[in-house]
Formats: sequence, structure tokens, C-alpha cells
Amino acid sequence: MRSSFHEDPYPGRPKILFIGVAESSHVHAWIDLLEHARLNVRLFALPSGVPPATWPVRTYVTASTSVRMDPHTRERLYAASPLQRYPKRGVARFLLGDLALEQRYLADVIRRWRPDIVHTMGLDPAAGFYHDVRESFGLGDIGRWVLQTRGGADLALSRFDPAAVDRIGRLLRSCDQLLSDNQQNFEIALGMGVSPERISRIGTVPGTGGIDVERMQASALGPPSTRSLILWPKAYESRWSKALPVFEALTMCVDQLPPCEILMLAMNEEARLWFRALPERVRDLCTTDERIPRSELLTRMGRARVMLAPSLVDGTPNSLFEAMAAGAFPIVSPLESIRPLVDHGRTTLFARNLHPQEIAAALVRSMSDDGLVDDAVAPNLETVLERADRIRIAPRVVELYESLAAERGPGRN
Repeated sequence: MRSSFHEDPYPGRPKILFIGVAESSHVHAWIDLLEHARLNVRLFALPSGVPPATWPVRTYVTASTSVRMDPHTRERLYAASPLQRYPKRGVARFLLGDLALEQRYLADVIRRWRPDIVHTMGLDPAAGFYHDVRESFGLGDIGRWVLQTRGGADLALSRFDPAAVDRIGRLLRSCDQLLSDNQQNFEIALGMGVSPERISRIGTVPGTGGIDVERMQASALGPPSTRSLILWPKAYESRWSKALPVFEALTMCVDQLPPCEILMLAMNEEARLWFRALPERVRDLCTTDERIPRSELLTRMGRARVMLAPSLVDGTPNSLFEAMAAGAFPIVSPLESIRPLVDHGRTTLFARNLHPQEIAAALVRSMSDDGLVDDAVAPNLETVLERADRIRIAPRVVELYESLAAERGPGRN
């Protein structure tokens, strides 16, 4: 018989409470990294949604939803029925203020379950939400705090915002360990007064916990020179990357490209409006899809000759490591967080996001030069194995949690 949600099936094991977005593939991938570890893991899901029903991790659900959930693996904050749910939420918000009910619920969970470690997935909203609860309800003596930043998005631009930098600094200085996928974030944190002993003991770690190299290689369809797909995984217009220069680059070079297909993913409405304005000869090469399952994305990566990912801000993109593992040749921007990992002209080609001429030139060369893309396979695979192999990363992460849980002194319950 399966134990109920509140029965503890793992007595004596270190308890870790994750706080993050329930629908995020990054959150799932990181927590799944611990599947076979001797750890007791739960997720406090932020109000945006619920995890898939088949995901077995015990989850506290704060989203207002009528979706049926397994009571063995899910605990609701709100009733499933709108007639029961809305009055409770309305009264709580009137008396306590916006988000106060979710904050009180998290405080309740922490006091009741008493985790050894609280791991926040992303600076905003997870770390900020937990920090406010921790301060308001006096929870600083329960558990160590691991704060994980998301690539370059959390710090690269916000550090220049006077309205945000004080709060960010307080969050970073309050955690016990700061994890990130790139060294630049550690340097920013040190510049905000974070003490060196709070910087990750295990170095940089991909936000998903690493790449399943064996799976990626199994998806690879022959050497890249035999493939004709250009995969653009982030074809959206945002503050972090711009789609319009890529559209301009495709218009400039379309007549110089060999026969190919261009797959554009995660396209938002702003980018889609401009895509419709492209010349027909460009649109005829393209397939667009807002969302595809992650498993299908990884399969497509193994069929791609080129992975196109110019950006303005980034950490160490998972798509870069996935491309390297699958043999797809990466075109990326020469960002500080990426340059140490690649060799321009040998293992990748650089193209700045706001320079369509550079993007066009990189596309033409990588789609025409068979030797370039084939010769990059071995060194790129070596980089992935050294820096992002999930099998090698898992023991380091587990060791970090075990050492934090075993420590005595402030922050240990």
C-alpha cells in the first residue's frame, strides 16, 4: 500500500524542499537528478501551475485548479471546487494582502516538515518569495538555503537596475550556497558582497543538472554533414534575445543556403507577426511550433546540422550542451558566459544577436562546410563530458546536499 502524503517513507534521510515553477522542465530535470539518491525530496509549487500527474515527486500545490490529483503525491492549498476555493482566497487576500495566503502556507510547510535544505529554483520569483517568508515568519533557523540562479536572466541585466540591485544583493547574501551555470554570476555575486564560502562548492552546474549524453548520442542521425536541418530553439522576441535580426539574416542569405529545413521553436506572438512578413522563399523553408515536448526537442537536436542560438543575455545555455552532445554545430553569440566553453571557427561560430550580417555568414558557412561541422563533433563531445555530463554531476550535487544537511550551527534545525 502506498503511504499517504504526510507519512514519511524515508525516515532519517536529509529532507530537501524545492521551491519553483511546477511546469518548468528545468525544475523537473534537476529534481529527477536525485531520483536514486538517499534523499527525501518535496516541491513547493509556485502558484502558476501544477506538475504532470505522472511525476511522482510529492508536491504542495498552490495553483487554483480543478484538476484531479493523486492525494499520495499532491497536497492542495485550495479546494478543487470553485465554490469552496474563491471565498477562501478572497477573504484571505482581503485580510492579509496579495500572496499572503501562499506565504503563510509555505511557512506552515516549513515549520511542519522542517526540511534540512530549502532549494529555490531561480531568483525571481522563487528566491524572493522564500526570502520574504523566511524573514516575515522567522524561519531562518530551519534548514540551509541553496539559491540557484537561472542562466544569465537573473543577474546579467538586473544588476544595473538601481531599484532591484539592493534586494538582489540581500537575497544573494542571505543564502548558504549559490549555484549557477556560469562563472559570471559568481563574479557578480562577489561584487555584491557575497562571501566566497557561499559560492558553490561544486563549481558551475547546468540548470537542468546536466545532459544525458548517452541519450543525446543515441538520437544523433549520422554525422552532421549528412543532415540538413537548422534548429532555432528560441525563436522569440524578448529582452534576452531578438528574433528580428535573425529574420533579416535569413532573408539576406536564403539564396546562398543549400536545400534545408529551418525549425523555429517557442515563437511568441511578436516574432510571429514579423515571421509572416518574411519573403515567401524564406517562409517556405520554415516550420514553426510554439511548444513541443522536451523529448521531441532532444530528438530534433539529433537530426540538426546546425543549432542556431544568438542571444543578448545568457548563462551557459542547455541548448548549447545538447547540440554538442548530439553533434549539431552551434552558432552562438560571444557572451562572457559562453566564450570559455567554445573555440570560434573550430567548435562553434560566433554571431552577435544584433548583427544580421554575422548571423547570415555563420549560417552559410556552417551549412556549406562539411569539414567544419564534422570536425567539431569530437571536441564538442569532450566539452560536454567534462562540464555537463549528468552522470558525473549527480554525485557532486548529492554530496553537496548531504554535507549541508550534516552541518551544525546557524541554519541547521
